[in-house]
Amino acid sequence: MRIGVDLGGTKIEGIAIDEDGNVRVRRRVHTPRGSYDRTLAAIADLVRAIEQDVGEQGSLGVGIPGSISPATGLVRNANSTWLNGRPLADDLPGLLGRPVRFANDANCFALSEACDGAAAGAPIVFGVIIGTGTGGGVAVNGRVLNGANGVAGEWGHNPMPAPRGDEHPGPACYCGRAGCIETFLSGPALARDYAECAGERLTPQEIAAHADTGDRRAIECLARYEERLARALGSIINVLDPDVIVLGGGLSNIDRLYASVPAIWSAYVFSDAVTTRLVRARHGDSSGVRGAARLW
Repeated sequence: MRIGVDLGGTKIEGIAIDEDGNVRVRRRVHTPRGSYDRTLAAIADLVRAIEQDVGEQGSLGVGIPGSISPATGLVRNANSTWLNGRPLADDLPGLLGRPVRFANDANCFALSEACDGAAAGAPIVFGVIIGTGTGGGVAVNGRVLNGANGVAGEWGHNPMPAPRGDEHPGPACYCGRAGCIETFLSGPALARDYAECAGERLTPQEIAAHADTGDRRAIECLARYEERLARALGSIINVLDPDVIVLGGGLSNIDRLYASVPAIWSAYVFSDAVTTRLVRARHGDSSGVRGAARLW
């Protein structure tokens, strides 16, 4: 049995899966925002409750926002800021009395979709989460690729490739720089772009719905978004050359992306043909926790 935990900013989800990937137990609890100690205890209690439900102990993998620094062993780059600088990779194994494997939540997402999701069997998979932020993860031959610095797949904090005149220097990013891909491709970025041209603020889903009804401003806003996404993913194809790119997160539910973006990205890829597939995640919001379980 494998247990996976997805540590989110508002909820902590845990599952137990068998060798065939079937879910035996699923539980969710609220994340104790702002408190590292209570978050640590909540994870441990969740794992114990799952094991009590199934009547056996399993391996444990945890997906986190951010990553464990290879240099210090501490959490870094987490938007759940109360985790940053804390020894989660030491404290949780100590509390549970067993080894635990950790990975960035986007890497868990990519691993899940590479194992038995929309990219099952593909040798190289790039997983993209476009929602509140813009995350990315890499799975190669069914294993997470962490990289020497533990930041493989962190495309959201690279500059937007080939910036247009009005895209430079670009919006300020929470990481301290400006013009990051995340500042153009996250859900809040899409909403901001529409508000700037239309004078009202809509959710990304509302923008897509307005475009479907022929709203010219929504159509133009989505066209800008698609071109930017194609540019950003084109740079990923040039470096990683994945077989499949899988989209997850709230914006992955915009149907038109899957036809429009591949039609554009060839202009930015250094190849005479592009066979990389762009697909929607099969497991949706459950991909992260399923990937965490598969870290073993």
